[in-house]
Formats: sequence, C-alpha cells, structure tokens
Amino acid sequence: MLLLDRLQAGDVLVADGAMGTMLMSGGLKSGDCPERINLDRPELLSDIARLYGTAGADVVQTNTFGGSPLKLAQYDLEDRTEEINAAAVRAVKNAVGPNVLVSGSCGPCGRLLEPYGDANPDDVEASFARQMSALVEAEVDVLCIETMMDLVEAQIAVRTAKKIAPSVPVMATMTFDSTQRGFFTIMGVSVADAAVGLADVGADIVGSNCGNGTADMVKIAAEFRQHTDLPLLIQPNAGLPKVERGLLVYPETPEFMASHVAAMIEAGVNIIGGCCGSTPDHIAAIRSAVDAAVS
Repeated sequence: MLLLDRLQAGDVLVADGAMGTMLMSGGLKSGDCPERINLDRPELLSDIARLYGTAGADVVQTNTFGGSPLKLAQYDLEDRTEEINAAAVRAVKNAVGPNVLVSGSCGPCGRLLEPYGDANPDDVEASFARQMSALVEAEVDVLCIETMMDLVEAQIAVRTAKKIAPSVPVMATMTFDSTQRGFFTIMGVSVADAAVGLADVGADIVGSNCGNGTADMVKIAAEFRQHTDLPLLIQPNAGLPKVERGLLVYPETPEFMASHVAAMIEAGVNIIGGCCGSTPDHIAAIRSAVDAAVS
C-alpha cells in the first residue's frame, strides 16, 4: 500500500531514526563524507536499514542527506552524484521487505542563498534536480526534504521534486530552535510560515526534524496542526546532546521518547520517527507505543 494511501486510511506510521549516529557507530570519522560510504561500504547501509526495518519502521531513509552535487562538491565528489544516490537506494532495498517504504533523503545544499550568501537559486534548483532524478530513477517511494532552515531553499527543493517526479510523494521538514518568542529556524522562519509555505509549493507531508528533543517536538507538532491539514512527520532528536569524555551523548532513552508518542498522536502527527541520537532501540520503543495507542 502506497504512503499517501496508508495515511489517508488513518494509519500512524513509524519512520526510522538517526543515520549519522549509526554511521559513526560503524566507523565514520568526524570530517569524513558520510555519502562516501555508499560507494565504499554499502553493506553497512544495508545493515542499518535492516536494523530499522526489524525495529518496526515503516519508512527507512537513504544515506543521501548530503547527496546533492553542491554539497558533494565540498568533498570533490560531485561527479559521482548519480552513483552515490543510486547506491544508497540499492543498499536499503537489499535489506528491507516490500512493505517498508524507501525515503530518499535530501538535505540542504550547504550554502546560503543570495542575498545572504553566494548560492544562486537556479544553481540550487539544478543541484536538487540532479540528486532527485537519481533517487527517483533508483525507485524511491518518497522524497524527503529535511533539516531545512531557509524556507526559500525548502520551497525550491519541493518545487523541483514535483517537477522531476509529480507522482512521487514529497515530505518536507524544517528544523526549529526554541526562543523566547517561540519556535523559529536559524533563518527566522516560524512554524506557521513553514506550514503554509511548504504546502503552497506542493509538499504532501510537512513537519519538523532535528534540533529539539521529544517534548518540544510535541509543541511544534501542535503548532503545525493549527496551520495545516496535511499529514505531519515529526522526528525529534533523542534530546539535546551533551559532551561527556569528548563524545556527544544524547540523554533521551527509548522509553522516554516512547512515552511522548500518545501526545504526538493527540497533536495530530501521522508519521513518528527519530533524528540525531536515536537508534533502532528507540524506534522499536516508538513502534510499540504507536501500536498500543492506535489499537
């Protein structure tokens, strides 16, 4: 059953958890290109996908967050864009069953758009188009534009996705900071502006990932629901990280994240997963909580 059909039928779906956390557990070093693993160690990606699928995720992401040519250019890998994205999709498909949906991850281009930076909107669109074309050709089930902070860049990405593959669902999530005035992205985008702005350019599913722990994400979800009827995707971090003995430690346990699932569903969330610091154990706990809440 296709993603949008399942949501329309009223299903609450479970997405996977962190990719970066799992890659670092598998040996990724700070400063290395995460997408290089797609070429050198695809079996690690399959292992991660299999763990999340076994944990009960309905949607599993590809390791392509930085897979656009503009972002890959930071590692002199832009010429291998198609190869990198196709390998990531293949690694997930090799590991999960037919009932698990493959989500093509598309993160920010890594540069600020004009007039704040030097990135030309046409170049950004062309970069997303090249990545998304490779993901769609490799047969992802959904494109996920995530961790966006600039609404203009997010809108370029959504429009590009709809132009490249009108029949492929598009999820678009932004990352907010908690301020005294409420939740805003680093670029000053409010939850209301994100909800309306992403819907205006054709996003099928909207929401937030990263930047906040589970409790604040419940608040963000409720605010999204005030401004849109679209399905909501929420993927909190396992809390805000602390440095202990030189390592980043995320404080939220699987049980803690799972304890907020009922509130998420009450707030109107349709797809619940995790972001930085979350593991297959967190997703298994969320799966159990979702099943208990909707049974």
